[in-house]
Amino acid sequence: MNISKNEQRVLHALAQGGRITYRRGPNGRIVEAQCFTREGFVLANCTLDVLRKLRRKRFIESRSGSAYRISELGRRNVRAQQDNR
Repeated sequence: MNISKNEQRVLHALAQGGRITYRRGPNGRIVEAQCFTREGFVLANCTLDVLRKLRRKRFIESRSGSAYRISELGRRNVRAQQDNR
């Protein structure tokens, strides 16, 4: 499946234990989203456009109104990357 670099970076952060928190506007739509790594840092590549694409492809999911996490389909489609720590 075709995944852009920004989508891949966000998926990789989520696969390592990150989450996407969001804020809804008065009309119920998501107006702001932030991707946090497991260490608590904010990932700048996570925009509303990337969030919409990942949701449309069903790579991320939110259960019971909580933060978005990677889905099983997302885990299968994320490419392995070397972790430079």
